[in-house]
Amino acid sequence: MPTDPNSPALLATRPRMSPRKKAKISQAAQYGVLAIVIVLALKAMDWDKLRTQMFNVNVIASMLDALPRAFANTLLYTICAFAVGLSLGMVLALMKMSSVGPYRWLATAYAEFFRGIPALLVVLSIGFLIPILFGIKLPNMTVKIGIALGLVSAAYVSETLRAGLQAVPRGQVEAARSLGLSQSQAMRSVVVPQAFRIVLPPLTNELILITKDTSFVYLLGLATSEYELTKLGTNALNQASGGLTGVVVVGLVYLIITLPLGHLARRMEKKNARQR
Repeated sequence: MPTDPNSPALLATRPRMSPRKKAKISQAAQYGVLAIVIVLALKAMDWDKLRTQMFNVNVIASMLDALPRAFANTLLYTICAFAVGLSLGMVLALMKMSSVGPYRWLATAYAEFFRGIPALLVVLSIGFLIPILFGIKLPNMTVKIGIALGLVSAAYVSETLRAGLQAVPRGQVEAARSLGLSQSQAMRSVVVPQAFRIVLPPLTNELILITKDTSFVYLLGLATSEYELTKLGTNALNQASGGLTGVVVVGLVYLIITLPLGHLARRMEKKNARQR
């Protein structure tokens, strides 16, 4: 009988730990490390400063009157920008799928340009540069931000819609044509509705991005009635003892908007996966 503890015979007879048990031990170790880090962070935190600088009751009270209007303005800017982006994005998607070469080239150039420059530059251009160069006076802030963010959004929406349109089986179009529908009627009645069901989750994510991009509107100079959430939060920063309370409040309100949209996108993705 071998006496060497490292001999192959003895090693083969030792009980081996199963992969599942190894995974459980690794998971428990990770939870333990995470718990230690959280405890150390909580002990090191200055709770008095946290209360006065990030959850100052006086600052929160001073924001309550203006918060509903800022919330409504943020939603209004988001809806207008998404409407422009969705409408223009559909046109660009159809242009990209066109058999006419110049249409495809223009749509591709548009998408590459607006996806390649920051949305902030587009907002500033629509707000200041375009009125100076062309003498065009846009009527209000809703139109300005709707056009600016809508132009940027259209570049991304067009790619999403194009992918959705191409994902619809060709047989659907052929079946519609066999029933006597024209190409445009088949596209409008058969292809586009199915494509929208496919692309609803990514379009919801695009809506979340637009909601956050409305924060750029404060750079254009706002009247009090035009304040959105970010402008309201930056104004609260100017209070002497407020600290970051305004930013925290605004961030929580943004989460009230974006978290349900994110949950909706995930549910639609799961529903589409089950249907497929």
